Amino acid sequence: MKIAMDARSITWYHGTGIGTYTENLLKHLLNIDSENNYNLYWSGDNFEDYRKDNTKIIMTSKKHQRFFQVNYFPSNLKKENIDLYHVPQNGIGLYKDIECKTVCTIHDLIPYIMPETVGRGYLLKFLKEMPDIISNSTGILTVSQYSKDDILRYFPIDPDKIFVTPLAANKCYKPLDKELCKRFILNKYNIKDPFILYLGGFSDRKNVDSLIKAFSKVYKDLDKEHKLVILGSYRDSSQKLVKLVDDLNMEDKIIFAGFIPNEDLPSFYNACEAFVYPSLYEGFGLPPLEAMSCKAPVISSNLTSIPEVVGDCGILIDPYKPDSLRDAMGTLLNDDDLKDTLAIKGYLHSKNYSWENTAKKTLEAYEKIYEL
Repeated sequence: MKIAMDARSITWYHGTGIGTYTENLLKHLLNIDSENNYNLYWSGDNFEDYRKDNTKIIMTSKKHQRFFQVNYFPSNLKKENIDLYHVPQNGIGLYKDIECKTVCTIHDLIPYIMPETVGRGYLLKFLKEMPDIISNSTGILTVSQYSKDDILRYFPIDPDKIFVTPLAANKCYKPLDKELCKRFILNKYNIKDPFILYLGGFSDRKNVDSLIKAFSKVYKDLDKEHKLVILGSYRDSSQKLVKLVDDLNMEDKIIFAGFIPNEDLPSFYNACEAFVYPSLYEGFGLPPLEAMSCKAPVISSNLTSIPEVVGDCGILIDPYKPDSLRDAMGTLLNDDDLKDTLAIKGYLHSKNYSWENTAKKTLEAYEKIYEL
């Protein structure tokens, strides 16, 4: 097959979920597949890693992105005799005047399910374009069975058109020496007490306010002093959480560490006593998998796709019941044997996920979609 991919999200959305997905998927596809040919629509620099004997890099301009999506891509796909065109960023940019088979990756339907948690501009664009994206796609990839069920709930299409290709943690997320990681965190970030870790953004659906409230109730009941460490860039969405901490008089117990470079995240996962992720909705939920890959015991939600990812290898709580989260933290942090058991179970479970497996499942889906 001649396969084309809109790879612009690798540079446009670097560091985000969609950027990470596209980057890892494409790298591993090219590693395992030497039979098919790939045309990659690119924008910006850093394309040398994707130059292979079976790839062709086609440069585009971000300034004129609508021209490329509406006019250039359909024309170029036809000219190059492309068999299958993949748009990985929720299908955004897929237009109907494309004559080859098409596939898009729809990561989740959060704008439909929790519209209040999405920026207005993206919300309106998503709601306007998604029905056409669904109808114009020969096949659809999504990242969990839960997301597939959501798509079918809103769009009554043939379920055989939708293929589940789970995500994976990057290889940097692995067990490291816990004491060395604690020392690194102490020296660089001045965090010396045992700590509970959260990272994953500050959208309302992430439910970080419930985590803060639950910790404010449980910290006095712990056998030894713990801090709650929250990672993430300071933006408007985090300021109300900072105020909540002030209102609860927890400034000396809860640390907002701000933006952390990617290379330091494995040290945080390895150094923490537990990773807590009380999200209300996830299409996949990558941070709990990253934590398990580092042998961090996990407390997370029993909702949406998260039970698929965590299985019975973590403590799953009802995120709408704050006492459930409080009790889970108290139980886990006061029981070293339970921490060790979940750390090992979670780590072994995490080995079921890899970007190579994601690429293999994607390639299998390409072949089936081409036959539709």
